Amino acid sequence: MRLAVATSRDFPQFHPDDAELIHQLPPFGMTPTPCVWSDPRVQWASFDAVLIRTIWDYYQRYGEFVAWLNRLESFGARVFNPLRVVRWNADKRYLLDLERADVPVVPGRIAGRAALAEEIRRSGLGEVVVKPTVSAGAWYTLRVRTDAADLDAALGELPDNREYLIQPFVPEVASAGEWSLMFFGGSYSHAVRKRPASGDFRVQEKLGGTVEGADPPPGATAVAQKALAALPDLGARGVLYARVDLVETGGGFRLMELELIEPQLYLRFDPDAARRLARALAERLRSPSDGSTEVSI
Repeated sequence: MRLAVATSRDFPQFHPDDAELIHQLPPFGMTPTPCVWSDPRVQWASFDAVLIRTIWDYYQRYGEFVAWLNRLESFGARVFNPLRVVRWNADKRYLLDLERADVPVVPGRIAGRAALAEEIRRSGLGEVVVKPTVSAGAWYTLRVRTDAADLDAALGELPDNREYLIQPFVPEVASAGEWSLMFFGGSYSHAVRKRPASGDFRVQEKLGGTVEGADPPPGATAVAQKALAALPDLGARGVLYARVDLVETGGGFRLMELELIEPQLYLRFDPDAARRLARALAERLRSPSDGSTEVSI
């Protein structure tokens, strides 16, 4: 079975973290080929399925990205995660959907660029984190005080043609970091703990953050399962892989992000994780449908 592994111009070949996954695919009958998602020369219809991985510039070229999804849909490509899941998860409004589904999330509100400063001031929060609703990797993510005299100037670098998610700043992110739990085929695989560099709140490794493999606390697992269990009722069925990013607060664990498009899955932290994902993908490809998002542990 020919499998297109969608990558990006910055990562045109397989990412080192996915190396073991690529090694595990052939024993399950799949021949993986790296394909830059935005390359117009790629003949996507010639592949049996598309596995989305390191398309890490999609949010910067969102119109082009949506057109690519539409192209895949036009000839009935089997895509993992499924196209309807990708479309839903690409805009951080999905967090509001999960909040309405009674998943404990870090609450948020949406504002356009013109109304952003006023919406922040009216939030009643002391300090907030602001990010584009379509973004990843801490792109244009700011931490600002709502009563700052120079608030407008602090927001000045943000693009005008975007909408923004406003959330309360959670101090535990800076002090204790985040948990990321990986699920493949609906089943728990492994977890990591991510911490920011001293004085920062962003946990990305490219910004100085650190990552270590760790067993998640029971409270984290329960919240992750609740988030995944809510997906079918939101129309997000057939999830092959999920990374659930959580922070522990005084009120328990809260969901920060539910990564269903192109997350780094930290496969290097568990020797069996890549094989679990390869097996889950093979099972989905043998199934006539996209499967379900039933969660087990």
